[in-house]
Amino acid sequence: PSLGVRRIGREIDRHRHNTLVNPPFQTFSKAPTAFIMSLATMATQGSTASTLKSSQLAAITSMLALSTNHDDAASSSNNPYSYDKPNNSSASGSTSPWKILIYDKHTRAIISPLLSVSQLRSRGVTLHLLLNSDREPIPDVPAVYFVQPTQENLSAIARDCSRHLYQSAHLHFSTRMERPVMEEFARLVVNTGGLDHIASVHDQFVEFACLENRLFSLNVPESYVLYNNPGATESDMEMAMNGIAGGLFSVVATLGSVPVIRCARGGAPEMVARKLNRLITEHPTLIRSKDGRHQSHHRPVLVIMDRNMDLITPVQHASTYQALIDDVLEHKANRVEFNVKPDASDDNTTRRRGRAPPVVRKKFDIDPDVDPFYSRHKFNPFPEAIESNGVELQDVTVKEQQIRSKTGGVNESTDANDGGGSSSLATAVESLPILLERKKKLEVHTSILQAAMNEVAARDVPQFYELEISLATGTYKNDAAKAKKDVMDLVSDSTKGNVDDKVRLVIVYALSNGVGHSSDIDDVAQAMKESLETKGSTLGGADGGGAAADGAGGVTHGTLTKEDRARLDMGLHAVDYLKKLRSMNMIATMSDVMQTEESGGAASSGSDMLSSFMARATNQATGLLAKATDKLGTMLGKIHKHRATIVVENICEMRPNTEDDEYLYLDPRVKGDVDVATLRNATRAPVREAIAFMIGGGCYGEYQNLQMVADERRNVTYGSTEIVDPCTFLNHLAKLA
Repeated sequence: PSLGVRRIGREIDRHRHNTLVNPPFQTFSKAPTAFIMSLATMATQGSTASTLKSSQLAAITSMLALSTNHDDAASSSNNPYSYDKPNNSSASGSTSPWKILIYDKHTRAIISPLLSVSQLRSRGVTLHLLLNSDREPIPDVPAVYFVQPTQENLSAIARDCSRHLYQSAHLHFSTRMERPVMEEFARLVVNTGGLDHIASVHDQFVEFACLENRLFSLNVPESYVLYNNPGATESDMEMAMNGIAGGLFSVVATLGSVPVIRCARGGAPEMVARKLNRLITEHPTLIRSKDGRHQSHHRPVLVIMDRNMDLITPVQHASTYQALIDDVLEHKANRVEFNVKPDASDDNTTRRRGRAPPVVRKKFDIDPDVDPFYSRHKFNPFPEAIESNGVELQDVTVKEQQIRSKTGGVNESTDANDGGGSSSLATAVESLPILLERKKKLEVHTSILQAAMNEVAARDVPQFYELEISLATGTYKNDAAKAKKDVMDLVSDSTKGNVDDKVRLVIVYALSNGVGHSSDIDDVAQAMKESLETKGSTLGGADGGGAAADGAGGVTHGTLTKEDRARLDMGLHAVDYLKKLRSMNMIATMSDVMQTEESGGAASSGSDMLSSFMARATNQATGLLAKATDKLGTMLGKIHKHRATIVVENICEMRPNTEDDEYLYLDPRVKGDVDVATLRNATRAPVREAIAFMIGGGCYGEYQNLQMVADERRNVTYGSTEIVDPCTFLNHLAKLA
């Protein structure tokens, strides 16, 4: 039996399909020399630069295609590099284009931002199911399994194969299946009699979720808690760092180019950087690859950073469209959800019948790379997005009316006597579906903007944003007493903000340099607590789903709901944790993490404009978006460089006496560490591609701010262990307390 298991292990090992050396739609069924030649040909033909998202999509599409090079079928039977199992009676490849997709929760999060249900169907996927769900046998259709190589998943796959649920099983793992795990899986498959149903085994190296062309997440839950937990054992930390390094290796493998790795010395960044460097050097095919997108003198630079270097950005209030959506609405994996208030007539009718008005839940999937309005305005100030939406919607409506008037006013004599008019009419009619589709997308953003505006207005978000910016830019640096008073006044006002808004402001105050000592922080936190306990909060708990927009009002003056009390206790724990870190000088203060591009007066002016806009917009009798009011400049939300942006810019610009000198320099193509000082006398190629990665959780505000480094010559991709909204990050801080 042991000999049989080892043989099966070797057989499965032979069938593995390593995407590091296998481009999309290319099967690994050629002799080594011919295969390397095909790689070189494909590289020279690739003239257009791909993004991380398009490269991952190509890998997933190839996985779903079940493509096999049938021209080499005769030779592949004796070829040790072939990954496809020889045809037999039970596991032969089906000529039908239809298949079933089986995934786990982790890989579902990888696929969902890439492919919609209709797009999956166009790729032949008729049914997609969770691996751990109850599934009926469909014996005449092949199944594509896309899962993590965990023991639980492998056991479920073995059971499926033994039960002959599907015609054949094509196994695709999101990351590498280690040899001991593979041999144990082989033993399990042999013992359960399901080997004949396994058609192929593949390592895909796509262990990350790509939310946008230049935004990705490793989807590591509670990653900040994971590596900051003082109770974590050495083995726990080692496992966590291995997982992060493996995720980054998947990013590198998907891009197909070897980066230069830069990181802060010590701590999690250096641990991950060295592990990643070793993973890359252990795969010579990746080291030797020649990719037309990234020539050797224009290699990407990967900057690995620690969340503790800037704890302000994940909690502070935002002013840009995408970041505000993530803050005040429920937003995950490009899906936005919120509650809307019913129409006034329906509301009155329902109340007369003695029932509470119904809450309408809206859900929208918005692709930032495909949606033209969102791609143009996601980084713009919120008021500017509001105005642009109104202008574009009005323009589309006018064009629609013009086309409809033409079609309604045409008679037969016009068609007969005016060939030019008929041609113009035909063109107008053909453009109508495109125009209506554009209008539909704009109306989606109208709904989202309205829901976000309701939250912003109900919680007085601009006041919190302005005060936090003033603290960030050192406006109060010489007047600590005024800073304390202004913060205390705002957190004590029961008509402004919810519990989380006030806790976030206290945290910003606690981390601001020169304005809040330990006793001052205690006073402010106590004032906030007393005000909430005696007066309540303007809104109920921060549900992220549009509490102000659901029509219930949520007003709880004079009381503190059970949910709000839990949020308050959690927030106070988070403040205590940060006070402790600050006392031990383990985190940076505000003046260290933000840099002002222009004068403080400009920032104040921009903030005043935001408040002025909000006040006028909410007083519009015809609604927020019916008319555009003032237009703001694009400096709002982009004028202050956050710490991550400063670090990446210094490294990309190779500025002396900055992080470019301080950060570790690792090159997988070079043995040992590289001394940056020796590179000062040499000519270094400019950085055309930068990848900023944050260990401990990232946010949309940081992603948006990093685009200040990007220009027509340089692209910046942002990634993190997970993308968190401010309330979620507060929870993580509280757990560590």
